[in-house]
Amino acid sequence: MTVSSLPAANVLSLPAASAALLARLADPDPAVRRIALFELADLEDAKLLHAFIAALRDDPAPDVRREAAAVLAAWEEDDVVEALCVALLDADDDVRATAAQSLSELKQPSSGRVLHRWAARPEPFVRRSVLRGLRELRFADAFEPALHALPDPNAEVRIEAVAVLGWLKDTRALAPLASLSDPAIVDALLAALRDDAWQVREEAATTLGKLHAPSTSEALIAALGDAYWQVRLRAVRALGQLRDARAVSAVEPLLSHTISNLRKEAALALGELGSRESLPALQAALEDRDPDVRKAIRIAIGQIEGAA
Repeated sequence: MTVSSLPAANVLSLPAASAALLARLADPDPAVRRIALFELADLEDAKLLHAFIAALRDDPAPDVRREAAAVLAAWEEDDVVEALCVALLDADDDVRATAAQSLSELKQPSSGRVLHRWAARPEPFVRRSVLRGLRELRFADAFEPALHALPDPNAEVRIEAVAVLGWLKDTRALAPLASLSDPAIVDALLAALRDDAWQVREEAATTLGKLHAPSTSEALIAALGDAYWQVRLRAVRALGQLRDARAVSAVEPLLSHTISNLRKEAALALGELGSRESLPALQAALEDRDPDVRKAIRIAIGQIEGAA
């Protein structure tokens, strides 16, 4: 790659120091080219974007392409986002991972339009990375690709799809989401709560808690018996958010679970549920060996007695 990677007008307007650094991108030594990219990035000059994109697209050295993918995280022009999406198909694992990380750091909702075009790609890594980027952007039009990805054969794609649906129902979501059908989302997430991959079930439980849909209590109570404690933890947290008193008798036994994080979440959930019927179980657990659990129990007791 040479200085010709930039439009001629841009090259002529560059300071001498920048032009010298740019010339080093044609050096036969990949280490020199990588350092040049790093130093050019420090200039924060949008005129250099074409050079960074060219390095990501064309440089034969994976280390240089990876550096370019990292550098481009600082800009969100459409052609930059497109170049990073293309880099998700790079032959080098590290380049792909760096491009995915840069895409996950996007902040401008307009970048979602570019990502959205890549959401139906056949490569699982691309679908997963794009959904992650759309989730971080709270991009309203991510609803359809996320819903379609819930039955994806790749578990990591399904995890990101569930997470997208959860973020879209966040209070910070965009106005067009008001027209979405809650039953459609809930049904999809309830199916994800029965997924073969525990990570998908975990994310589904978290997302169902955010939706505050009372109709999901029964499924979340059932999830308290999941084989993975991580799923149980998210389910008990979601039940606390739903504040359905029917969950009290199912949550109480978790106060004696061997995993302290789960005992703590159970105590906090009982506090949110607010039933005086759980006070004896909470008081019996006040001598828990974990100080964080004891603190959560005191908080829960305070909540219940304060409400009464």
